[in-house]
Amino acid sequence: MSFLSITKPSTRHYFVALWAGFLGGNLSSFVKWGTENPMPPRTPDRAIPPAEMLYDLGLKVDEMIYHYSGHVVNWGISGVHHLFSVVFAMFYCFVAEVFPAIKLWQGAAFAILVTIGFHGILLPVFNWAPPLWQLPAHEIISETLGHILWMWAIEVVRRDIRNRITRQPDPEFQ
Repeated sequence: MSFLSITKPSTRHYFVALWAGFLGGNLSSFVKWGTENPMPPRTPDRAIPPAEMLYDLGLKVDEMIYHYSGHVVNWGISGVHHLFSVVFAMFYCFVAEVFPAIKLWQGAAFAILVTIGFHGILLPVFNWAPPLWQLPAHEIISETLGHILWMWAIEVVRRDIRNRITRQPDPEFQ
């Protein structure tokens, strides 16, 4: 099977893919947050890119909070990260039904592209983060490893949910 191969339409299950993406995106959001505890993705003096995005949209990020167990949690920033995870997971799972190459290295290649696309292009273009070449190595390592583990969790859920519901292997194996 070549890198540009597509699956037979009769083997695709789009609704199942979207459901798997929804579930995987919710789970993997917590995986990504979990990687940021031992390896913070930016220096303490820099703003969090989702906060910058929300500020640019005219939203009062500092007021988007709730209290949990004595902690102040910013639901706006967390919500942007969580929504990002769910949307990209659903996209990934949907595309995997047609183009199996997206699953290269169990999703790690896609994760690296997401990291480059966001941290190398999108965030700097909108001035939500410095250009890639100005980022400290620890930020690049944290974001890259975090995105790889995030996408791997999505791939594990995608494959399990798809195979459980359809009782069939992935489309490229049919």
